[in-house]
Amino acid sequence: MPEGDTVWNTARVLHRALAGARLTGSDFRVPQLAATDLTGWTVRESASRGKHLLLRLAAPPPAEASGTHDGARWTLHSHLRMDGAWRAYAPGERWAARPAHLIRVVLRAARAVAVGYHLHELALVPTAEEESLVGHLGPDLLGPDWDPSEAVRRLAAHPDATIAEALLDQRNLAGVGNLYKCEVLFLRGVSPWSPVRAVPDLAGTVALAQKLLAANRGRWTQSTTGSLHRGQTSYVYGRRAQPCRRCGTAIRKEELGERVTYWCPVCQPEPSTG
Repeated sequence: MPEGDTVWNTARVLHRALAGARLTGSDFRVPQLAATDLTGWTVRESASRGKHLLLRLAAPPPAEASGTHDGARWTLHSHLRMDGAWRAYAPGERWAARPAHLIRVVLRAARAVAVGYHLHELALVPTAEEESLVGHLGPDLLGPDWDPSEAVRRLAAHPDATIAEALLDQRNLAGVGNLYKCEVLFLRGVSPWSPVRAVPDLAGTVALAQKLLAANRGRWTQSTTGSLHRGQTSYVYGRRAQPCRRCGTAIRKEELGERVTYWCPVCQPEPSTG
């Protein structure tokens, strides 16, 4: 499932494949953009904002094209959510990442083809209006705007929310998903069900979240333990019923829709109800 570091990595892959390239064709397979043709547009850069991907483009100058987009700067925005992905292929290479019916957009250039699978909230907006799509997000853990004090302030503004819910709320801090939520709370010894007001060191929790995401930036194998070996990359995430690496107690798991929580009931004792 995409988390902030995965989206950051994806943005870099697309940037290396397409930045500076002039598109030779496009194919949108979503109703709202079905008639959009980006042929002749230039890819300026690919960037991420939390779990959002922003492909910034320059339309052809008026002398080369017609229509309301002429000469303007636009952003192709997509949200990866739980199951979205972008892949870059060499021209002529087989698209093998996902079934063809999941393809939502294809962008072609002379040196690469970018294919977006199962993308959500796909939209083409003027770059100057990007904030209308991502302006609600909190500080980006991997972005130039990262501000730990602001992230702590936003978390503390919801004292009765559980810390698990608060860390996943992208309006507080952008980039944390289920994996990092579980791992951060285990490492801090905090129960996922603790209200924010009962977390003893919000600043430490925020700092650890940023440290873990930053450590995995630039690689696809996510590890919070320091090991990249299969089965050794996490403390609790994905380890239901396996022994806790600290105390040996069986790791627990709870599912609520798409949100999954793993925790150790001994190392992360439930908050007092008294």
